[in-house]
Amino acid sequence: MSPKTPQKTTRMPEKGLPQNTVIKELETKLQRDFSYDSGKILCSMCTNPHSFAKQIYRKYLEKNLGDPSLFPASAELEQETVTMLGSLLSNPHASGSIVSGGTEANIIALWTARNLAKKKRGEVIVPVSAHHSFDKASDLLNLKMTKIQLNSRFQMDVKATEKAITSKTVAIVGVAGSTGLGVVDPIGELSDVASANNLYLHVDAAFGGFVLPFFKELGYKALDFDFSLPSVSSITVDPHKMGLAPIPAGGILFRDGSMSEAISMEVPYLSGGSKESTLLGTRSGAFAVAVWALMMHLGKAGYSATVKRCLGLTGKLVKGIQLIDGIDVVTEPTMNVVGIKSDTTDIHLISNELKKRGWAISLFPEYIRVIVMPHTKASHIKLFLKDLQTILENLN
Repeated sequence: MSPKTPQKTTRMPEKGLPQNTVIKELETKLQRDFSYDSGKILCSMCTNPHSFAKQIYRKYLEKNLGDPSLFPASAELEQETVTMLGSLLSNPHASGSIVSGGTEANIIALWTARNLAKKKRGEVIVPVSAHHSFDKASDLLNLKMTKIQLNSRFQMDVKATEKAITSKTVAIVGVAGSTGLGVVDPIGELSDVASANNLYLHVDAAFGGFVLPFFKELGYKALDFDFSLPSVSSITVDPHKMGLAPIPAGGILFRDGSMSEAISMEVPYLSGGSKESTLLGTRSGAFAVAVWALMMHLGKAGYSATVKRCLGLTGKLVKGIQLIDGIDVVTEPTMNVVGIKSDTTDIHLISNELKKRGWAISLFPEYIRVIVMPHTKASHIKLFLKDLQTILENLN
């Protein structure tokens, strides 16, 4: 076993450094980070936050949602934001919280489902395409997780889900925008299964929550996935993805406020006392205020225009891929997430060559994943396709 490479030790200086000195050192150290503005990031479900949201976020950094008695107006804005998100997802009466992201939201959802079910050694059913946060949640909550295979459309198999239900099952999880391919599970059918078995149904729409609601008005086939389905108990939605909000900004929404009482805890030491239904105690109010401001500023029309642009570029990317010999898309994209496969060339070799050219893409076992986010421009798609074609020609 080779010895560990010693890490460079950074010590706090005895005497503070001038701000300009610190800024220059930071700029030097951070040069290796990718930039959204470069257009080379095609692997992330996050993007460069909207300039207005960044402005608001910086202005209200001192706000603490963990102490609502000190920041009552911020707490009210958080709930107004939850209401707006709920309205977007077919339930203006939804309750919930703005949290750190999809991972925290998914953990909270399963925590709630477990406590509501009151079953020892509970079980949860998820698709194999589910985000790794459900592995974390199951480990933390001592839940046995059953992973369901996908059908030919890369969706959670409903019949297999029904067969997996036991007396210990506390929840079913469906995904509305899978991490790998952006696929939406048959949430309507899962809702029927959950109803027939009196089970909690959680929908992870961390990515799709700011995309799918605009399909109908944009002329795309509307997909059932939200609170319009009677058995959907909770939904994860991430404003810091397609919602253009600064990181961190996730959301956990419940069909009604009574559900979160299952995990609510008193915090008596706070001024005036308080209840918490989140993992974090101290929570930045800046991200909730920023999401509120951004949703008010952009409105449905602004978000719809963003989705339209991303889906349009996704269509151009798919057409370009299909014109290159040796590669194809894994499946027709549901959203602005594209899987690229090859039957003639090792996908790992293609990935390595793309990375050598500076592209940040995601490599899955059988395909490369590309995500067309708001920071992606037509010129970036054109350059990516050009590099992809050159790579295929060189490898073949």
